[in-house]
Amino acid sequence: MKLSGMKKRLSVMLLVPGAGAALLFGVQQRKPAAPAEAAPAAQFVPPATIRAEGRITSYPGAQVTVGTEVQGVLRELRVEEKSQVRKGQVIALLDASEPRAALSEARARVSEATAQVNRLEADVKRNQTLKEAGAVTVQAFEHLQHELDSTRAQREAAIAQVRKMEVAVAKTRIVAPIDGVVISRMVEQGEIVSAGAPLVEIADLRRSRVEAEVDEFDSGRVALGSAVTIVAEGYDDSWKGTVEDIPDALMERHLKPQDPGRPVDTRVLPVKIAFDEATPLRLGQRVEVEITPKQSQSVQERGLGLAR
Repeated sequence: MKLSGMKKRLSVMLLVPGAGAALLFGVQQRKPAAPAEAAPAAQFVPPATIRAEGRITSYPGAQVTVGTEVQGVLRELRVEEKSQVRKGQVIALLDASEPRAALSEARARVSEATAQVNRLEADVKRNQTLKEAGAVTVQAFEHLQHELDSTRAQREAAIAQVRKMEVAVAKTRIVAPIDGVVISRMVEQGEIVSAGAPLVEIADLRRSRVEAEVDEFDSGRVALGSAVTIVAEGYDDSWKGTVEDIPDALMERHLKPQDPGRPVDTRVLPVKIAFDEATPLRLGQRVEVEITPKQSQSVQERGLGLAR
């Protein structure tokens, strides 16, 4: 009985170390799970086209305000709004009675001075001979010569006054500086206009384009020659255009209210767009444009380039 009990205890003692070793071996064989691969970050893909608001404007020099350089009564205004005019055409006349009278007076002074010069020149020529013969003193001859020089100077001054008054009379005739259409008339016939007052505004409607305000965040995707689609409210048609000018500076937004979701200092790029076809659109009219960017680096490639 005692021997049997001792065998059982010995058997238990031998089994326990074996179990511990098996447990330790199991712990050593268990490896930590590999971390899961991070999902790639989503890349920003810009829209295929750039949308912006714009306004119909004229080319430099294709829209002018015609005024007067002299003060006077507007005797004739020969154009109305929508009148077609040609460059050099007389469109208004100011009362020219006063400058014409002054011109006549200046011309009379020129004639008088010319007659005096002719008389004195004859006297000087005659007295030159008498002086050489000793019949006229040198002092008397020099006095006559001085009078001739003074009269000649007076004639030159009168001639200059004539030219000045001729210019004043010419300024009472207001002519169109360009071919175009009268789009605005600021005065009426019979009014007294001051020097520098605007009379009419003329525009060459054939020379118009779009000035679009492209958000500064899209400014880097606009390129010269980019194709543009132009639409306007009230028209079922759309028109084609081409980006023809990209300025070097941004400006504050004028056409569209500031987006409250954007930074308050957001600016726009005033891109100029030429029409590829004739349109019925009017100067100052608001339009919407859709610009197709030319092929360029993707945002991801630019990001990789910056990382390098």
